[in-house]
Amino acid sequence: MKITHLIAGMMLSLLTAVPAFAHHSAVMFDFQNTVITEGKVVEVRFANPHMHLVLEVTDAKGTRNIEFEGHSRNNMSRQGLTPNLFKVGDAIAIRIAPMRNGNDGGYVTAVRGPDGTEVGRVTAAD
Repeated sequence: MKITHLIAGMMLSLLTAVPAFAHHSAVMFDFQNTVITEGKVVEVRFANPHMHLVLEVTDAKGTRNIEFEGHSRNNMSRQGLTPNLFKVGDAIAIRIAPMRNGNDGGYVTAVRGPDGTEVGRVTAAD
């Protein structure tokens, strides 16, 4: 009987621990060295657990689509970043915490919409 309870307890622990591993850490982003990226909105998803934004970016590496992520829909909207700030096709600027490994992408910390409205500090001096 004790072994059955032990096994049941272990199974319950495993089942409840799995969802905790589904969310990744933000350690992959360099929040100490943010950069500004400009591009045309290709796709935006205001969803949970993270907002996703794909921009068409042209820089020294050429033109390509880069995917960025942000905080949850709720947290982004509390800061003023709502789905009506920009739409697909708009030219916007974002401040991001870039990927530590140098790959394309990053974590959105601020946005300047096509009409100049800023949520966060896109153009502010570091």
